Amino acid sequence: MYIVTAEQMRAVDEHTIQQLGIPAVSLMENAGRAIAEEVIRLCRESQHGGSDGSYRRPDRGDDMETGRAHTGPGERVGSGSDILADPALMMSHPGDQHWYMLIGKGNNGGDGLVAARHLVEAGLGVTLVYADAPEALRGEAAVQRDAAAKLGMPAVVHGREAVDFSRCTGIVDALLGTGSRGAPRGAYAALIRAANDSGKPVVSADVPSGLNADTGEVYEPCIRARVTVCLALLKRGLVQYPGAAAAGRTVVRAIGIPARLAPEHGPSVRLLTDEVLRDALRVDTGRLRDPDGHKGTYGHVLVAAGSMPMSGAGLLSAKAALRAGCGLATWALPAALLPHVIGTVPELMLAAAADGNSGEWNAASAAAVLRLAESRDVLATGPGLGRFQSDTDWLRSLWQHTDRPLVIDADALNMLADAGPDGPRAWGQRSAATILTPHPGEMSRLLGMSTLEVQRDRIGHAARYAREQGVTLVLKGARTVIATPSGEAYINTTGHAGMATGGAGDVLTGIIAGLLAQGLNAEQAAAFGVYLHGQASERAALLRGHPSSLLAGDILDAL
Repeated sequence: MYIVTAEQMRAVDEHTIQQLGIPAVSLMENAGRAIAEEVIRLCRESQHGGSDGSYRRPDRGDDMETGRAHTGPGERVGSGSDILADPALMMSHPGDQHWYMLIGKGNNGGDGLVAARHLVEAGLGVTLVYADAPEALRGEAAVQRDAAAKLGMPAVVHGREAVDFSRCTGIVDALLGTGSRGAPRGAYAALIRAANDSGKPVVSADVPSGLNADTGEVYEPCIRARVTVCLALLKRGLVQYPGAAAAGRTVVRAIGIPARLAPEHGPSVRLLTDEVLRDALRVDTGRLRDPDGHKGTYGHVLVAAGSMPMSGAGLLSAKAALRAGCGLATWALPAALLPHVIGTVPELMLAAAADGNSGEWNAASAAAVLRLAESRDVLATGPGLGRFQSDTDWLRSLWQHTDRPLVIDADALNMLADAGPDGPRAWGQRSAATILTPHPGEMSRLLGMSTLEVQRDRIGHAARYAREQGVTLVLKGARTVIATPSGEAYINTTGHAGMATGGAGDVLTGIIAGLLAQGLNAEQAAAFGVYLHGQASERAALLRGHPSSLLAGDILDAL
């Protein structure tokens, strides 16, 4: 599923109208109908005491008793005597429902007016609440305004008449669309606050009013929707927090705009699903093994990680590489630490790569790591590494003198950040894949900005950094972003808040390294690794009974 910015959506919309010849009024009609159908879906759920997740929106022609009539006794279904109504706009006791439609002056308001017409047709009570004088509507929205007036729909204008939200059962937010920027003001702000304070369920048209459609930033005030009916293509702001929380349940509905147009109007961003992994990234998500394969078939990972106070980080990464399916894994660690971990994971090979008895890394150890890497397929470094004198030079040596794919995490990312904002580019383009896996704090150091700024536009910052520095970047957190040097990006859909636990990132580093060793390219390994990491976390939380009880080792066990 493609994810677009407001500008890309505008370009796709314009192409559909001007180049394909699909009238704008037709798109608005489809949009309004989709919104009305989702309102009715929500009403049905409330009538049945909430959704159990099994509800399926009926397609036209579905067999429903309320939509069938027979002309004589004893006739069989399918004998030609059935009369079927459209079930998508049907519900029992529609008169129990009265919805306020908050109408802005743009096309978003026009979508809301179409939805109002369909709801009235379905038997629901509707009152139009205009934020501006109805005369302010233009184009297709004005056409819908006139149709609503001719149908005699009750209407009020904010500031002219009092609006009592206690009298409605639900609210449709059709105030501000994707083109809106900044905090809502005037009547728009007042209506948003009143809708939120009412406690009534809100269905937003396309994006909640007050939400930045590109970044997910939530302005004050912003609608807190129960459901957001995203029209045509998923908007970036709906998959990034805090926007995702403000949107509630997001339902993407087709309105006649071809999804294939999306990548023609800017960099391609997709929601990472099993289908995208299989069809777009050509990943074997079943991880099938060759019947005549052996340990050498599936690659050898070298993990340079861990120190005396943080030995578990290296252990988690190395074990995760094996769990991800690589044939062999070697854990390189300080010599003083080695006796303490012998036999901890019998399947791991151990190699001392730092001199002295401190249990810490030192600048001279780079040569040992490079020697070990010569006979391995992938190098991963950073987890539990610690900081030491000349460590940025140490990392630079690995960067420039190994031709193996390189996964960089944790302390190694902070070393990279010390090289300056152009560190990777200044060190030169590597011949092999390079994957960075920062959390927001590490990303802020790489970019030289605050963590808050990073979080305000996770997709944008990740995509720019990957493209400018020529690396594959995994920006961890809720809805992890995977960005590539070519401009492609993916937003992960697996996982949960219980993954916010020490060591979870170390496991991810090992998973990605293990997938690289098996022959996946950087884009495939990063995307599939993040997806598998989230899936394993979901399974582990179910076994534990609650996400809060999750440990990083539980994720490993669930891989």
